[in-house]
Amino acid sequence: MSNPDTLPSPSAASPVSAATPAPLALWRRWWRKQSPSRQDRFITLGPLAAVVLFLAAVIAAFGYLRIEEIDREQQAVKRDVEYAQQRLRLRLLERQEQLMRIGRDVSNKEIDREEFISQAESLVNQYPELMAVSWVDSRRRVVVTYASPSANAGQIRSPGDVLRTGETDGTYELARDLRQPVYSRPLLAKEATGDKAPTLQLQVPLDEQGKFAGVIMGEYSVDGLLRFGVPTEVAAKYAVTLVTDKNEILAGSMPPPPNRAARLLPWADAAAEYEIPVSPVGNGLLIRAEGYRASLGVVGSGFFWLVSALSALTVWMLLGTWRHTRRRVQAQQALISETNFRRAMENSMLTGMRALDLQGRITYVNPAFCQMTGLTEAELVGQTPPFPHWPESEIDILMARLDDELHGRTPPGGFEVRVKRKNGQIFDARMYVSPLIDPRGQQTGWMTSMTDITEPKRIREELSASYERFTTVLEGLDAAVSVAPLGSEELLFANKLYRSWFGGEVSGHVNLIAQAGVPAAAPSEDAMDAVDGLAGLPTDALTDALAENAEIFVPELAKWLEVRSRYLTWVDGRLAQMVIATDITPRRRAEEQAALQAERAQTASRLITMGEMASSVAHELNQPLTAINNYCNGMVSRIKAQQISNEDLLMALEKTARQAHRAGQIIQRIRAFVKRSEPNRTRSDVPTIVSNAMELADIELRRHHVRLSHYIAARLPSILVDPILIEQVLINLMKNAAESIEQARLPAARRSVELRVVPKTIDDQPVVEFSVLDSGRGLSPEVMGRLYEAFYSTKAEGMGIGLKLCRSIVESHQGRMDAENLYNGEEVVGCRFTFWLPVTPLLSSAPATDGSAIRDARIH
Repeated sequence: MSNPDTLPSPSAASPVSAATPAPLALWRRWWRKQSPSRQDRFITLGPLAAVVLFLAAVIAAFGYLRIEEIDREQQAVKRDVEYAQQRLRLRLLERQEQLMRIGRDVSNKEIDREEFISQAESLVNQYPELMAVSWVDSRRRVVVTYASPSANAGQIRSPGDVLRTGETDGTYELARDLRQPVYSRPLLAKEATGDKAPTLQLQVPLDEQGKFAGVIMGEYSVDGLLRFGVPTEVAAKYAVTLVTDKNEILAGSMPPPPNRAARLLPWADAAAEYEIPVSPVGNGLLIRAEGYRASLGVVGSGFFWLVSALSALTVWMLLGTWRHTRRRVQAQQALISETNFRRAMENSMLTGMRALDLQGRITYVNPAFCQMTGLTEAELVGQTPPFPHWPESEIDILMARLDDELHGRTPPGGFEVRVKRKNGQIFDARMYVSPLIDPRGQQTGWMTSMTDITEPKRIREELSASYERFTTVLEGLDAAVSVAPLGSEELLFANKLYRSWFGGEVSGHVNLIAQAGVPAAAPSEDAMDAVDGLAGLPTDALTDALAENAEIFVPELAKWLEVRSRYLTWVDGRLAQMVIATDITPRRRAEEQAALQAERAQTASRLITMGEMASSVAHELNQPLTAINNYCNGMVSRIKAQQISNEDLLMALEKTARQAHRAGQIIQRIRAFVKRSEPNRTRSDVPTIVSNAMELADIELRRHHVRLSHYIAARLPSILVDPILIEQVLINLMKNAAESIEQARLPAARRSVELRVVPKTIDDQPVVEFSVLDSGRGLSPEVMGRLYEAFYSTKAEGMGIGLKLCRSIVESHQGRMDAENLYNGEEVVGCRFTFWLPVTPLLSSAPATDGSAIRDARIH
């Protein structure tokens, strides 16, 4: 290659050279001023720059041609896809109009079921993409349906079938609300063969005199829409597919991959494609077309490959040296990265690492070791025994350990040592020792790893102590506890009392289960939720229920035992049954004596109807007398059916006696109240009052199939009230709530009453607020205005004095009662009665009502 310095000087130039343009002369002068090394670099990089510019020009030319070609292909695909989309849209609208005509005939009752099947069969046979047509009523029940013989199992329905909630993708409810045809999103149904058959549903609502009467449901095959709805000329030119908005292919197939020659070009496999939503279905169904590549186009010419090969060869020759340098740099960087990685790994380990040479000198410690001991690396490296992290009291032991370590006599499982931190704190650690081998295979020392086991050791000791305490408690229980796996003769656990009764044999466990009638299988959810069988006894025969608690008499022990059982998973994963047997012989004897006393105390006198008190006494006694009637009817039913034991009968009689006693107390309080005397107030416990009221009210709520829930705040103060009268107010409110729900005829899931008791501060005085919330229809404005009016009632059998008497009782205790409806937006979803009572009534202040009002309230 010639050097510009060898060119003739301007003084010796020929006449032609004398005519050289001024820019060339300037270039020669600038070139002479450059250093030889810089000139060499320019000479070397000059051809490279020319090749790069040439490649850039060639690539730009071919790129421009390719872009033009792609744009033309894209425009053609877009036009054809929009044309196919219009064809699909018209086909769907035609089927929609035909189904709407059938729907109008059905709504007008112009066709019967046979005519419907005839028209549906005609549609399905005429249009292959329509797989099934069904008539569904307003209760989602199929009235009549016709399906194509090629329909899959999920589309074949029988009259009387009920559409499941997820079967229509929510379009049934949307068509019912909008009263216009609604298309579903594409649905995937598993056929018997296991293949997925995408379908599309059209819900056409039926209107019968302005009311929703059901839908005409048409089910399309997505594959049929593609085969019969897309023009053949479009399907021949492109790979047409129907996809969801999540890019899931429903029908059609992707085009074949480009050939090997086409894949050599980075842009050769980018075929033109376009997609658009299918109207009127919406964005849930899209039609997509992708063009087939028949040839490589203009970029596949031999000229392109020739130029590319020559240019690549030139560049490869110039970059040979650069590759060598790059490899050296990469090797150096890899070595640095590997070193840094190993260092970072050692520094991030939570296990302390320490290296010793063959003489026992510390040669290396990692940051975790320094953090455990509180010593720095400089304070540890180079130290000889005794080390600064050894406790002074254990130096002799640790020296012996170190000698074993240097001679390879340490156990493979490691050993425990005590380590001292820099601040003097001692902790427990476990050390593992392994030989340190250099790259030549020679041992240069010993590597020690140290783990702080102070916390695990403490937890292990606590668990051991807890196990001992637990075992001591079980052994000291006054109940026999045994655990045995199901279907096995093995006894997994037995405490001291069980062993003293049954001698540690599994036969005692089995006999207890057999006598108690405990089920041999796992209890059901209903059994787990079982409540007191005597609470709210129904008048009809009670169904037998498997109970987990039972009281049995064991002749061998001459004892009455209460047997409780539950299922649990044993430590080895087996299902086991635990039985707890408690000696209740003293309690049974006491219950027998109490039963005899209760029978003698059940003869209660009846009060004579007294003038103006007659309606109040009758109303207030209605609740306890109703409860007594329920208990008696329940006992009679169970005795006739021979489904009651002496224990259950005794318990029911005791509850009946309590209700009779309660009726007598109510009469005494009402008589005292009528005489203008203050109630018999005592400092009473709020949870006890609420519990007594709920026990009686729950019977009435169960009769109405109403669920009772409650919330009682913790640490409620005691209040100075007459507990019997406050219980009557709560019972009356809860009973009214249950009757309101019964009148509303709500489903079982919405039949609930909630009782809430919370402390509050009203008018700077502490009070306790009682709230009863129901899910009924609420109170109308007329009822709200006459709520506390005497002898006004919305119930046919009501006397209209309950709420007035309740308010009078609350006001006599210097409290207040309110009622309000509960709303969900504009809809009334229930009612709430609230009354509050002061914790300490003001003795100097009179009740809010005058004397005549109080007497009227007491009378009613």
